[in-house]
Amino acid sequence: MSAISLPTDISRRRDRRRGYAESLKGWTFVSPAALLLMLIYLVPLAMLLALSVTDYQLGAVVTGFVGLDNFERAFADPVFQRAFSNTLLYVAIVIPFGVGLALVIAILIHQRRRTRSLYEIIYFLPVTATLVAMATVWQFILHPRLGPVNKLLQTLGLPETHFLSDPALIVPTLAAIGVWQVVGFNVILFLAGLTAIPRELYDAARVDGASAPLDRFLTVTWPQLGPTTMFVTVTTSITAFKVFETVAVLTKGQRGTEVLLYAIYLEGFQYFEMGYAAALTLVFMTFVLLLSVWQTFHLDRRVHY
Repeated sequence: MSAISLPTDISRRRDRRRGYAESLKGWTFVSPAALLLMLIYLVPLAMLLALSVTDYQLGAVVTGFVGLDNFERAFADPVFQRAFSNTLLYVAIVIPFGVGLALVIAILIHQRRRTRSLYEIIYFLPVTATLVAMATVWQFILHPRLGPVNKLLQTLGLPETHFLSDPALIVPTLAAIGVWQVVGFNVILFLAGLTAIPRELYDAARVDGASAPLDRFLTVTWPQLGPTTMFVTVTTSITAFKVFETVAVLTKGQRGTEVLLYAIYLEGFQYFEMGYAAALTLVFMTFVLLLSVWQTFHLDRRVHY
């Protein structure tokens, strides 16, 4: 028995050493990427956590520990509350219109044959444009006297509208620009999802009596686009919450148009309250993370893979 078990033990040790060598090779290949991810994500996050519980001001030599005072101050701050409500209103407009309009446009483009590529380029151009430069263009387009939008309204007999100075219209106007920004990218995603739907499903639906376009959309297209719709909704939500450039260029947070990221920017780089800005950033990141997780799990239940 000992003569038989000896070669077996040797082979087990050899396999174990081979496994250790393979694991070492794997860690050798993974370690540069893992180290880079730690430097890019984990280290800044740790520094953000450390700053959020201090009263650190930019350039200050002495820093004190304040615990959760920054978070208590955030939830009692009227500016932060207004920025939070403005962001929610912005997101509530951008998500349904950015997703729904992109779906309609994608369906219309998908049915074309000769001009499909042209329309894809046209709708994708806003994605490639620099948003800061395009915000300046939108500032001219929406100008109350010189802008073509108001010229058109006056031609129709409507009064002059101050889109970027009327407090009731500023956030919806910024949201309309946000919809214009995200629609092009969402159209490309929906086109990819429509292309992946097998034609046999439409033929089977037509045989079963779903001859109308609306019937085929409800029975085939919409269920098959479930994974794409979920991805588009989550990414659009994150993009909407990160609104910053249009506010910084068009309104600069004036007339009560602060949003979360712009409020964080003001606290950190205008008022130099870096500790308080770090706390606001953590609140912002936590809310976006929870919303994204909720959307993913809530929509995943209705998705047909």
